[in-house]
Amino acid sequence: MTSTPDYTTLNSPSFQTAESPLRQSQRGRLPNGVYVPMIAFFDVNGGIDIASTQRHTARLLDADVAGLVVHGSNGEAVHMSRDERRTVIKAVADAVRHASDSHAPVPIIAGCGAQSMWETVELCREAQSAGATHALILPPGYYSGILSKDAIVSFFHQVASQSPLPVLIYNFPAAANGVDLDSDTLLRIAAHPNIVGVKLTCGNTGKLARVVAGVSKVRGGRKDFFVGGGSADFILQGLVVGAHGTISGFANLAPRACVRIGHLFEEGRLAEAMELQHQVAEADWLAIRYGFVGVKAAMSMFHGEQEKPCTHPRLPFTSHTEDSTAAREIWEGMSGVLAIENDLVAATKQ
Repeated sequence: MTSTPDYTTLNSPSFQTAESPLRQSQRGRLPNGVYVPMIAFFDVNGGIDIASTQRHTARLLDADVAGLVVHGSNGEAVHMSRDERRTVIKAVADAVRHASDSHAPVPIIAGCGAQSMWETVELCREAQSAGATHALILPPGYYSGILSKDAIVSFFHQVASQSPLPVLIYNFPAAANGVDLDSDTLLRIAAHPNIVGVKLTCGNTGKLARVVAGVSKVRGGRKDFFVGGGSADFILQGLVVGAHGTISGFANLAPRACVRIGHLFEEGRLAEAMELQHQVAEADWLAIRYGFVGVKAAMSMFHGEQEKPCTHPRLPFTSHTEDSTAAREIWEGMSGVLAIENDLVAATKQ
């Protein structure tokens, strides 16, 4: 088996060759909390809706989320051109800068996954130039049948050594042709100092616990690696075993409820955290079942009819009609959390 390079100090020659002032300033661990993989907003002509994108950015910042993710699985990046990807990142970055007077700076994590190391690095560079602070990268899965674990580890290390952005691993087998990185492989990848976190959408909380327990060892004792679940239905379970937060698509709809679970846990109010987690998990099951199309259908239910024109998915997907089975199930399954979210919004205005 190919050995993993020794990246246990920042003086590693393998890393020095790709050092940059930008990365020096961003190497600290991502702050704990809820990160939102934003949905994509399109106007009536199918183009990027900058105004709606920025309105949603401001809404999420007001909910006290820890950071934003663009071009995640909820963000339809695979339906966009490279220019459109840059436009979305820039729109979000501009909105974050505009809100900087009333909010602390927040990370902007851009999905930059591609099948080759070369294109992945190009996407990282383009994301950085548009205003992203971090890159989220899937393992390449197109040729998964002949791709070894050693090759995947090397892929991430090569990308991390050349990316101008700190890198997060995105473990989502459904989006990577079934590639599911085990905890041993994740820890090998995490040895690189420019790899600063992982999103575990696989839902394996045992794997999450093993990564939390092992990551400081492979990073020379440093505690600068963010471990987060990738779904709102196990926020609390992750926190109990040491996760630092979550990157959850359902937070597009109910960000305050997701944030509240973490606050209750930190305050030691476990029974209340469990009850809220139960309700969020029930609602999130609809978002999981219907994917980003379901999340988009729920936007007008949660945030008003004005969201409906800008939340249509791009072909080959179409919106759920109001009288469809999906729309009825989404409303019935999410209405409880909708009420909680509205109460939390009202509480901030008192």
